[in-house]
Amino acid sequence: MAGSKISASVMAVVLSGFVLSGCAGNRQDAQKQNLDRFTAEEIYKRGEFELENSGEPEDAVFYFSEIERLYPYSEWAKRALIMQAYGNHKAKNYEEARGAAQRFLDTYPGDEDAAYAQYLLALSYYDQIDDVGRDQGLTFQALQSLRTVIEQYPDSEYARSAILKFDLAFDHLAAKEMEIGRYYLKRGQYTAAVNRFRVVVEEFQTTTQTPEALLRLVESYLALGLIDEAQTAGAILGHNFQSSPFYEDAFRQLRGRGLKAEAKGDSWLTNVYRQTIQGRWL
Repeated sequence: MAGSKISASVMAVVLSGFVLSGCAGNRQDAQKQNLDRFTAEEIYKRGEFELENSGEPEDAVFYFSEIERLYPYSEWAKRALIMQAYGNHKAKNYEEARGAAQRFLDTYPGDEDAAYAQYLLALSYYDQIDDVGRDQGLTFQALQSLRTVIEQYPDSEYARSAILKFDLAFDHLAAKEMEIGRYYLKRGQYTAAVNRFRVVVEEFQTTTQTPEALLRLVESYLALGLIDEAQTAGAILGHNFQSSPFYEDAFRQLRGRGLKAEAKGDSWLTNVYRQTIQGRWL
């Protein structure tokens, strides 16, 4: 899109017409010009030029937004709208990027660039995901938007990237649960810790956090005196992650109590064992 070819004559017209803004290098000078003297294509090309050469994406966004104002509902306005989303994302103006992307989706839902608009919308959430210690509302929104890309545009060039980012964001949520669980565990609040680690095992079992969650369940249940549950957590860990250092730690703790890593009793972990190890969905 942004890399479309233009003739030397067209570029010469565009650059000569915008020479003042090129020298000043800011949007204030551009706004002083009578942009309605130029065609939508000329303004668009100037926006592309600014995006690729100025180092200030906001300058490019200004030109793209002017096309939407001066030439609404034109083909160039449609192209400029998706470029507004891209330019704002590049400038890290994420709310503005989301707004432009959503306007594109609302106005041109069946367009060939709708997949890209949805992907940009998802990225505007994904690139704002903060460290694990903060509220994860944006992570949930990123997951929802990425899922839309995956489900509505499975054959697009953005689906694979969306899948990879979805997995990373999913792991991020599991890491948040682990952080809270470890907090409770260190303070001897074992039941609260178990509840957090259980969420990881039941709802985030495909993430990289699961082996540690099972180890922490062994620790928590041993501290609570719930031996069957501790052994069952160890059994699941051993079957699925035997080469993990977390299993070695769990095995050592169980053996220190004269216990084995084996499924025992009839708890929620026993059901997980049946489902994941024996393939019995009971």
